[in-house]
Amino acid sequence: MQHFLTIQTIYDFHQIHDEIKIEGIALLKDIHRLHPHYTDYKHQFDGLLLSYCSKGSVRIMINFEEYTVNEGDWVVVLPQLILDPQEVSSDFEVTSILMSLDFISAYPILREFITNNEVRWHPVICNKQLNNVRLHPFLILLEQYYFEQHSKSKKTIIQYLIFALITALSDSYQTRCEQRGVVKTRKSQLVDDFYLHLSQHYKKERQVSFYAEKLHLTPQYLTTLVKKETGHALTHWIEHVVILHAKSLLKSSTLSINEISLELHFADASLFCRYFKRCTQVTPAQFRAMN
Repeated sequence: MQHFLTIQTIYDFHQIHDEIKIEGIALLKDIHRLHPHYTDYKHQFDGLLLSYCSKGSVRIMINFEEYTVNEGDWVVVLPQLILDPQEVSSDFEVTSILMSLDFISAYPILREFITNNEVRWHPVICNKQLNNVRLHPFLILLEQYYFEQHSKSKKTIIQYLIFALITALSDSYQTRCEQRGVVKTRKSQLVDDFYLHLSQHYKKERQVSFYAEKLHLTPQYLTTLVKKETGHALTHWIEHVVILHAKSLLKSSTLSINEISLELHFADASLFCRYFKRCTQVTPAQFRAMN
């Protein structure tokens, strides 16, 4: 069974009292204990999810890739990625911060964070990769203020603590890039800009010429640049994002294949089915039927 969660469903399901509720934000401890069959609980959250594993471990699929999360690790799940828990240790303990898209859209630092493809492709930050970046103190303070019922400045304090946590997380991703020898050159900036435009327009635009025009480049130059900088063709990245969203809709929604094809602006369902099969070797219906 799959579930699509919003911040409101989180408030309702977990019975978060008005006295501690902050619009657009929820902080939850040991969510898995509230679901007796947690490993059967596939879900998407329509917002940003940050989780810290304080004890034990969990094996989890995040948008069809498997990860193992251990004590001291952080998990960063961008909006609408599918979470499918596989196995949870008996001593697993986790604290999660959830932020709605409305909350995210109000602050540039959060908007930039959720469009970072480094974050999208590496959702788990292992404790050993943090390189002395101290994140846990932010979480302790967030918990203290979140569950405080009578603080007049509670909302403002929570917001700034979240900004600080996101900034520290961003630093850990930047450090990871630097360790791999990734340098922000003009070319890499152009590739980042391509990813940004792709995340904004992929539902309607799948032509190289559209993205080249957005970046004031020729299609040939952009194609060559993306291939050289990423190791994959530009069309690969367009297909990757389109198929990622298509898979999410197929697995986590009750939309028909025709409705999904319309959502992704294909002329008709048959074109969408051919596109999907060419990229995945299975039809949308076959993919939806898979466990």
